[in-house]
Amino acid sequence: MKAYRALARVAWSTVLVYRGNFLLQLLGVAVQTVAVLAVWRVVLSGGTGDVGGFGWEQIKAYLLVSFATTTILSSFSDALLADRVLSGHVALDLVKPVDYQLARFWEVLGYLVAEVITVIAMGSVLVIAFGGVPVPSGAQAVLFLASLLIVVPLKFGLVYLTGLACFWTENHQGVSMARVAVTNILSGAMVPIALYPGALRWLAEVSPFAGIVSTPALLFLGRVSGTEGVRLVLWQIVWTVALWLIARLVWRLAVGRLVVHGG
Repeated sequence: MKAYRALARVAWSTVLVYRGNFLLQLLGVAVQTVAVLAVWRVVLSGGTGDVGGFGWEQIKAYLLVSFATTTILSSFSDALLADRVLSGHVALDLVKPVDYQLARFWEVLGYLVAEVITVIAMGSVLVIAFGGVPVPSGAQAVLFLASLLIVVPLKFGLVYLTGLACFWTENHQGVSMARVAVTNILSGAMVPIALYPGALRWLAEVSPFAGIVSTPALLFLGRVSGTEGVRLVLWQIVWTVALWLIARLVWRLAVGRLVVHGG
């Protein structure tokens, strides 16, 4: 465990070294959130003030949760995980006495500290600009916090698999852009899944992506609670375990393709 904690500290140091790149990538997510908030405010003010049961206050809270969960384990973490494969550093990792997947997870936790600090700072600015939102309490708050914590290993599974895809694609940009696009749509990052048409809504709800934004956001709003809330959190856990095991299988297949300096 000491070795894994050391990796997390090194990851934190990496964020400090590349802080400009790190902040610019997170700023991009913040700007996107501001644009989506502005669009929704216009949409809701121009009609009945309500779309599918979502008023301005609920959409605002939904998108603020979306901003937080979208920002953590951002493209910065994505790129660094992929770089280990593309640069060949993965060959050195293979001779280290640590589990490769677990080591990458601890590195992500190191990045996460900086991301959480940034989310709090940028989120505060968004709240000042667009106004505050009511926060859940009691059992609803417990369910929301549990869901929020599960987002970390759940999203790690998707980002880690994206990095492993570089064994086959030998390029990161396209795979990363595809992951972000699919995540934004199926997680409900910009539009609540409840507003999607039938088949797309079903696909999004059963996919692991819903657990990244939709589930914590709906729990925050109180639109799901009690048994239904517990069911959604358990669905997040099921996907987290499934993605971890799938990544194990993909890693075994990927190592067989490893070529470093022609070896």
